[in-house]
Amino acid sequence: MISNNINRLTITDINSILTVERASFSMPWSEDSYRFELTQNPLSYYWGCFDEQRLVGFIGFWLIIDEAHIANVAVDQQYRRRGIGELLLRFTFADAMAKGAKGITLEVRESNQIAINLYQKLGFTEAGRRPHYYSDNDEAAIIMWKHFAGDQNE
Repeated sequence: MISNNINRLTITDINSILTVERASFSMPWSEDSYRFELTQNPLSYYWGCFDEQRLVGFIGFWLIIDEAHIANVAVDQQYRRRGIGELLLRFTFADAMAKGAKGITLEVRESNQIAINLYQKLGFTEAGRRPHYYSDNDEAAIIMWKHFAGDQNE
């Protein structure tokens, strides 16, 4: 069952992470970036959702003092529209709050309306924009925030 199969990702998951990453983004992170995140960055936490032994989605965030920053989230194309992204986000909210975060932020492409809709559903609001953020097409990023204090929708 997918919904109960979220585990901390380790270096042994790197090939699976890269497979999902490369199929999901026009500017995927490098293997070296993920190696650093999984083995050297003391601020990073990466979680994966598995169907049996197959990684079908993952999320990574950095905890900086009392703020969490979602570095990336991706779901295998064959598993989209099944609630996996929402499951990973809700899991991350709980994990970040348990680690002392008072809020969580992320950047999203302004054209990614499906993701924006999900983030808004989960309580994120637009807090600003980063013009020309994505170098592949010069697209802006929308900065979104969700504050945990007093929120009943975690």
